[in-house]
Amino acid sequence: MGYTRYFENAVQAGRNLSLAPAAIDAVLLDVAKAAVEQTAYLLQENKKDLDRMDPADPKYDRLTLTAARIQDIANDIKNVAGLASPLGTVLSDKILPNGLHITKLRVPLGVVGVIYEARPNVTFDVFALCFKTGNISILKGGSDADFSNRAIISVIHSVLTAHNIDINAATLLPVEREATEALLNAVGYVDVLIPRGSQSLINYVRNSSKVPVIETGAGIVHTYLDESGDLEKATAIVDNAKTRRVSVCNALDCLIINSTRLADLPALAKPLAEKEVEVFADEPSYAVLKDTYPANLLHVAQPEHFGTEFLSMKMSVKTVDTLQEALEHIAVNSSKHSEAIISENEANIATFLNRVDAAAVYVNTSTAFTDGAQFGLGAEIGISTQKLHARGPMGLEELTSYKWIVKGNGQVRK
Repeated sequence: MGYTRYFENAVQAGRNLSLAPAAIDAVLLDVAKAAVEQTAYLLQENKKDLDRMDPADPKYDRLTLTAARIQDIANDIKNVAGLASPLGTVLSDKILPNGLHITKLRVPLGVVGVIYEARPNVTFDVFALCFKTGNISILKGGSDADFSNRAIISVIHSVLTAHNIDINAATLLPVEREATEALLNAVGYVDVLIPRGSQSLINYVRNSSKVPVIETGAGIVHTYLDESGDLEKATAIVDNAKTRRVSVCNALDCLIINSTRLADLPALAKPLAEKEVEVFADEPSYAVLKDTYPANLLHVAQPEHFGTEFLSMKMSVKTVDTLQEALEHIAVNSSKHSEAIISENEANIATFLNRVDAAAVYVNTSTAFTDGAQFGLGAEIGISTQKLHARGPMGLEELTSYKWIVKGNGQVRK
């Protein structure tokens, strides 16, 4: 039977999952409470994973749980519980000339598979969002976070059991690679597959899966400071976007600066130097920074430093003469995740918003806000960079589909 039993059990759990919104919210609130109560246990298991990873690895920060992060996760679950359920929402309702009454109604996607790397918070987030929307979750975490993920799923299962709910509503697959292969081929069992992780993981899932895939892409993020941008705003925005949390997909990778603003670059880069951000600068920006930026942290940029998701205290700088050049650089190097402009020129802002092809486009603020909770979605299952079904932070509505309800009174088609 192999891995098929996991999928069969998940499908069966979905058939039996029919809870009132209040009952769903009660489960989620109990999961949030249990997560905080089991903080010591979760940190103990998380440490086993951390002990196996080099702290210099960009994934180390994503893997790390702390009491504060567990409290934040619990708060996000509470936020999800407090949101209105999209299930049953009437998207359209009409009566045709022939008397047929046609309603378009929101329904769950069904069984949602998620493949992810060293991000134990994803286990909680996926369960909360899927459970709230009546979906069944099948989770395939990476070996790097196996102790953490198993501890988290045990907390979730204890709450489901206490509420007399089939624990197969949330399934964590075994860690071995064969389980991933089985999930990629679980046609007829899994309705949609969502990869979360590096670009290589996403490419592998997209190219290998027989199950429909929603891509949650890597973030190669740019911020453009044009000739009119406010330096004080820019300094705070760039610092926050780059250094708030370097291992997340909305972190800044490349500062694009208009050549008329090069004299402001040392002041703008000062907070980055204080936090020891390694900078790969093109020739014009390097010439300006070489006398003020720490020599051990400043390098001449090579072609490979553009279009790179660093996930660490590293950043490139690209100098342009025009907005068109900035737009071209973004178009060539972007992963269509999050892009920003710092400007006081309304024409430049309008052009940037219109021309940049990304899931989230920002004006005079940090790309760090590309996050389901920050967008008021409670949490997210990922940041979709594709254009079919969902784009940007995927919250509750994005985990639903719809069906047509057609009611008649004996009509037949001629």
